[in-house]
Amino acid sequence: MIYKKAPIVSLQGQPVLLFNEQTTLLNALESKAVDVFSECRSGFCGACKTKINSGEVSYIHEPLASLEEGECLPCCCKPQSDLDLDIPHGRLEESSKKAD
Repeated sequence: MIYKKAPIVSLQGQPVLLFNEQTTLLNALESKAVDVFSECRSGFCGACKTKINSGEVSYIHEPLASLEEGECLPCCCKPQSDLDLDIPHGRLEESSKKAD
């Protein structure tokens, strides 16, 4: 049996989570209080578009929004390798402070 290492998701080089088969990258980020703007659940596709600094994702279903090279839609993808996203790490801290 071959075990695949769970991808580490980082924000601008700062590791924030180990992706263990959560439903989507967006759900995993939200579970760690990372502030990702999205309107996906309201029917507007493309609002969560995020730049990938390094790594690869695969899509659960075909994205409805157009993407440039090096972008992803966290609402409908999963990391296939360690992934570094261009989301400021400060957005994690700001979200955590709001919850307090």
